[in-house]
Amino acid sequence: MTSLDKPTEETTEADDARAVTEAALFEAFGGVRGMIETVLPGLLFVTIFTLNNDLHMSAIAALAVSVVLVVVRLVMKDTVKHAFSGVFGVAFGVVFAMMTDNAKNFYLPGMLYTLGLALAYIVTSLAGVPLIGLILGPVFKENLSWRTRNPGRKKAYTKASYAWGFILLAKSAILFPLYWWADTEQLGWVLVTLKIPPFLLAVWLTWVFLAKAPAPIDVFAEMEAAEEAEKAQKAQKAERERSVQGAGDQTLPGPSEADGDAADLRGGKHRKA
Repeated sequence: MTSLDKPTEETTEADDARAVTEAALFEAFGGVRGMIETVLPGLLFVTIFTLNNDLHMSAIAALAVSVVLVVVRLVMKDTVKHAFSGVFGVAFGVVFAMMTDNAKNFYLPGMLYTLGLALAYIVTSLAGVPLIGLILGPVFKENLSWRTRNPGRKKAYTKASYAWGFILLAKSAILFPLYWWADTEQLGWVLVTLKIPPFLLAVWLTWVFLAKAPAPIDVFAEMEAAEEAEKAQKAQKAERERSVQGAGDQTLPGPSEADGDAADLRGGKHRKA
């Protein structure tokens, strides 16, 4: 290997690691389509309510578009976890707004969820089990190996979880005062505006931290290798047992030889007699 080849290979490995990280984040957080599914119901609600101040029409339209998004994913045989989470979030908002007859309460369950998620990111980081690691560990096929076997990766997950927590906490600090002081339209438009930028910032910071972290330990590949090694050991043991048994059979005299020896002994005795 020449001095020119080595940097090229290292650069390629770094690019591969970044590509894997990007793909994992895209899968975990739903990508562009997931963001559209997150924004569209709330956007439709605030648009209709701004035009006619009709809570029931706005709520039904938001819930209907959420259901349509799920059906589209089912028809396309695509993953539905992001669309389903959107349906449940919208359904809670619709029920809460209808029960209280207050359109502003359509946004309250989502705001409470955001605040709870922010606290979960921060608390789990303080506890040494960062939430972002629990989310992305299975995606990277490392499960919880980063906790004890990959300290550099645990540090990256901790930083990313703190980033998510404080970003969502800042978002909550903006929205909750508006919930008390602003009207429904103002709160709705600010909330729609704040859907994507904080999310993209958190995802970008996660990518930055993980791109610099050590590579994940593929525990699934390790388990498969261990199973293959165990099968190979069993096969070798069985082969040795067959070899030993075969060698033992070869050392024992055959029936014809034993009979011949017995006949010679008897014949010798007769001749002496």
